[in-house]
Amino acid sequence: MDSADCWRQLFCEWPKTIPREGIIVTANQETVGFVNFLVSGGILLLERDRPDSSGARKVMMAFSAITALKSTNTLDLEKYKAMGFQ
Repeated sequence: MDSADCWRQLFCEWPKTIPREGIIVTANQETVGFVNFLVSGGILLLERDRPDSSGARKVMMAFSAITALKSTNTLDLEKYKAMGFQ
């Protein structure tokens, strides 16, 4: 499974016990903060709580463009076991 498939699986199976928010780091080293998301095929739709410098509140990106996901919540690591982490 390549990394795009791993990211897609993670977002598709996101547990209800973990807030749907964070910061994505892209292959171009851009950061995209989000407060909610939707999945469609190979595309992730991110919702921002405030517009970026060009006024956009929604961002659509390919899963293949994601290199990292930063968590902005203060949950204990134990809670992330629901996402498949050991």
